[in-house]
Amino acid sequence: MKNPFRPTAGATPPELIGREGLLDEFTYGLHLGSGAPGLLTIFTGVRGVGKTVMLGAAEDAALEAGWAVISETATPGFVARIGEHMRRLTQELGEGRAARRVTALSVAGFGITTQLAPEEQVQWRDQAIALLALLAEKGTGLILTVDEIHAANRSELALLAADVQHLIRESLPIGLVFAGLPSAVSDLLNEGVATFLRRADRIDLHAAALDDVERSLRDTLAEGGWTLGPDQAARAAEATGGYPFLIQLVGYYLWKEAEVGPLGDDAVARAVAAARRRHDRTVIEAALASVSPRDREFLEAMAEDPDGISTSGDIGQRIGMRASAVGNYRTRLIDAGLIEAAGHGKLRFAIPGMAEYFRGE
Repeated sequence: MKNPFRPTAGATPPELIGREGLLDEFTYGLHLGSGAPGLLTIFTGVRGVGKTVMLGAAEDAALEAGWAVISETATPGFVARIGEHMRRLTQELGEGRAARRVTALSVAGFGITTQLAPEEQVQWRDQAIALLALLAEKGTGLILTVDEIHAANRSELALLAADVQHLIRESLPIGLVFAGLPSAVSDLLNEGVATFLRRADRIDLHAAALDDVERSLRDTLAEGGWTLGPDQAARAAEATGGYPFLIQLVGYYLWKEAEVGPLGDDAVARAVAAARRRHDRTVIEAALASVSPRDREFLEAMAEDPDGISTSGDIGQRIGMRASAVGNYRTRLIDAGLIEAAGHGKLRFAIPGMAEYFRGE
């Protein structure tokens, strides 16, 4: 048996720990069709908590129910790219037999302009209507999934929301599933950019319970013939903090250790250390790549608090920053998904392991 853990962004893990029931409304909506509330869903959460994986799970559920799927990331031009995929799928379905099974289309990097001209916007909607009419005849529909909407151009997002709202009003079978960082998603909805999306089912993803992580690690390793003792499983689970990406990393390196010897304390320690190093490189350092020196100083000041909770006043004193400036940096770092509120005037890191990363530096 090959190593089943996949510590890569968006890769499907061997088990969706702590995510039971999150897609129930969505899958029910696939059976109800147009206008079902579950067909408008937004996944939010910090980096590494599994938003992209949940989008993938929604896509799989849609395909299993016979729906077409178009998957996109909210980089410039994503609405135009969706339109191109709809055009291609319309052509494919129009030439096929009525009983032909619908399959997914994924992004292939089309070089299309980042903005739609007014006449192209009308064409986009007409294309959507033509495709959805074909799908409705086959008793199915279309699911659009859009990742990283915190990076979306506001005008593009507003355009997509307006057109999807129109299609729903026309009783056409369409669903829209988004994913993005919590504060940025809240800002998008509160700004009125896409008021219609406020009615979406918002699912905030959190860390899994450590007991569930322990069980999953032991069961998955057992499938490969490896034994992870209770104490070792507890240490490994604790190192993940319950965050899905870290769970995959720790599980991946535990499996590698098991392939060469017993999973004792030393093997678990090596696996955890390797997982943390890779997490630092691929998640933390990537998240910090665009921060300013002053932002970094703010984060380093937070890392001085051993219990993981910082107050705005303490941070200001440590780095000699006025309260108004502290508030500005606080807002900016929350929007960037690096920190989060932990109560009135209190903050904590949003990415697991970040405090330890700065202390290690």
